Amino acid sequence: MNTRAHAQGRPVLITKARRARSLDADARNKRYLLTMAVRVACFLGGVMSPTPWNWVLFIGAAVIPPIAVALANAVDLRRGPDAPDEDEPATRKQLTAGGVVPGSVEDD
Repeated sequence: MNTRAHAQGRPVLITKARRARSLDADARNKRYLLTMAVRVACFLGGVMSPTPWNWVLFIGAAVIPPIAVALANAVDLRRGPDAPDEDEPATRKQLTAGGVVPGSVEDD
C-alpha cells in the first residue's frame, strides 16, 4: 500500500487503468504553460542581467521550447489490464447463471 499518498489524504491508486483523456490533456497543458513561463522568465532575466549571465539565460530561453513541446506531447502510455486470450480456457472461477426459482407472484 502506498502509505505516503494515504498519509497525505490522497486516494491510493490500485489500478493500472489510464487516467481520463481530459485529465491527461489538462496536466499536459499545465506542464507546457509552466515551462513556457520559465522561458519568459529566462528571457526577461537575460534582458536585465549583466553580460556573462544574460547569454546563459538567452540560451536557456532558446532551448526550453523543444523541451516544453516534448513534455506537452508526452501521453500516458500505461497499459490497461490484460484481456484473457480467447484460446485459453478461463482458469478463474466465474459466476454462473442462477437457476429459475419456481413460484408465483401474489398481488395484494
